[in-house]
Amino acid sequence: EVQLVESGGGLVQAGGSLTLSCALSGFTFDEYAIGWFRQAPGKEREGIACVDSTDASTYYRDSVKGRFTISSDNAKNVVYLQMNSLKPEDTAVYYCAGTYISSGGVAYFSGSVFDDYEYNYWGQGTQVTVSS
Repeated sequence: EVQLVESGGGLVQAGGSLTLSCALSGFTFDEYAIGWFRQAPGKEREGIACVDSTDASTYYRDSVKGRFTISSDNAKNVVYLQMNSLKPEDTAVYYCAGTYISSGGVAYFSGSVFDDYEYNYWGQGTQVTVSS
């Protein structure tokens, strides 16, 4: 059974940093994509970052590009989201999500790496609150 468990959320002042972790278990093949999503109150869930395990390619939504970094530690089966220069508008519940992909990587997706329907497995979410 595939499981994803997020941790690392909390309260931080604007301009500060947080690192979220997504612990993976149950993936039986090495070809998968892990995405980070967030949902702010009253807003739709949005994908913000993705890592493709087939070639370690990373993808970022423009709103977080240059501030957030997604990375993976394959030995520990953990995917991280390093968040710097946080803004109040980054306040949201953050989710990691995963799905198997073919050897062709995220090109296998019918949509975008930021589309939540592309992912089959989801964590429970962790709250990030950025105070002004």
